[in-house]
Amino acid sequence: MKKFILALDQGTTGSTALLISHDLKIKARANIEFKQHYPKPGWVEHDPEEIWAVTCKAMKQALQQAKVKASQIAGIGITNQRETVVMWDKKNQKSLAKAIVWQDRRTADFCEALKKKGALKTVRSKTGLVLDPYFSGTKIRWLLQNNKDVKKAKTANRLACGTIDSFLVNRLTNGKVHVTDVTNASRTLLMNIKTMRWDKELLKMFSVPADILPEIRSCSEIYGHTKSVPGLPDGIPIAGMAGDQQAALFGQACFSPGEAKCTYGTGSFLLMNIGSKATLSKSGLLTTVAWQVGAEINYALEGSAFIAGAAVQWLRDEMGFIKKSSEVEALARSAADNGGVQFVPALAGLGAPYWDANARGVLCGLTRGSNRAHVARAVLEGIALSQYDILSAMQKDAAQKLKRLKVDGGASANDLLMQIQADCLETKIVRPKALETTAMGAAFLAGLAVGFWKSKKEISRVFQADKEFKPKMAKGVRDDLIKNWKKAIERARVH
Repeated sequence: MKKFILALDQGTTGSTALLISHDLKIKARANIEFKQHYPKPGWVEHDPEEIWAVTCKAMKQALQQAKVKASQIAGIGITNQRETVVMWDKKNQKSLAKAIVWQDRRTADFCEALKKKGALKTVRSKTGLVLDPYFSGTKIRWLLQNNKDVKKAKTANRLACGTIDSFLVNRLTNGKVHVTDVTNASRTLLMNIKTMRWDKELLKMFSVPADILPEIRSCSEIYGHTKSVPGLPDGIPIAGMAGDQQAALFGQACFSPGEAKCTYGTGSFLLMNIGSKATLSKSGLLTTVAWQVGAEINYALEGSAFIAGAAVQWLRDEMGFIKKSSEVEALARSAADNGGVQFVPALAGLGAPYWDANARGVLCGLTRGSNRAHVARAVLEGIALSQYDILSAMQKDAAQKLKRLKVDGGASANDLLMQIQADCLETKIVRPKALETTAMGAAFLAGLAVGFWKSKKEISRVFQADKEFKPKMAKGVRDDLIKNWKKAIERARVH
């Protein structure tokens, strides 16, 4: 009897495998981190072979933890770090280069050159995105032009390219299937979000040949079946796929236009369901494909900050303020306020709504009395205020004030951060009982495709809130916090 959906959540710092039952209980969870590579300032890379190895290890550990047989898996759902690009040999599935990660900024100059040529209008109208190194298209171009093994494979007609979802499906099917889904494709700068197809004009702009790209499919269908995967029997359907933020929107049951969620991971990502029309933002946000299930297509407005949880990791790893990330809340609570300290987490440039690749992190307002607790509190405030800028732009585009924001991701477990977030946004924050909403979204999509769940309605009934945070900061205090934040942002953008 098929009792579980296996959800694979391949993230920026690790791979997670979860076994999810029909009543949406997490039977087992295994997470394994992998190495980050920083060969040059602004460059971020992963080893695709290590990603595959830790993904297999996580699957094995989850099955052992649950003490269940792999034959009980009804289907596999995949969610992944978006925009990260992998190149591999389609004859033997071996990766040809380090994956270029979404955080990587090496193509900033090319993006600026395209802007000067007036390409932004075309890119915006077709993709809903902006010209920024964040997205996949310029990374693909860079590898095609600068990596000798990639060039050699292309000449021999052996080159396959894709985002992490494509790479994993290819490995899970032993090289048989080369596909992506509409959400991941919508983040490449190469897909037209109205036609849902690779766009010839965009492919030419980024010098990307169509024959190396995967076939674009929906988010919920059977793409292929497992073959020769360590620890899994052949024949398990791979049936759900979505980029991590769209998967979280689906996993939070934001099925109606106007519903929104924010995921706090390495970066933070705020998405609002805007329904079936791809309305373009006028406020510096992105328009992206939320999901496609059957013939139904939903779009979303999105704003992302490149650094969120990574700011806490910076406090831990580089500054030595804490030994574990979980310690930041207690440290920040030990200060009554920020003591005049402001922190702008532009450690990898600024994302929405500024899109300033050259911005740098700022820690300011320090005095002789400033201490570790003030800085820790300022870091949490900087994470929350980044969402303030995004939501302000989102409410302007949507012409409505958000009544509540659903949250998930590791840092959403931090009660102080969530209270600061509610205070900054003047909006109720709702945290679900299950914080693994990204993996849940991938599981839902796979489960719908194989009949494990019958409908979105069945899924939404099970959504349960764990805690709500309501605004309680005095108006004057909030106004000063935002005024000082805006001054600090100006400093971060001085090039």
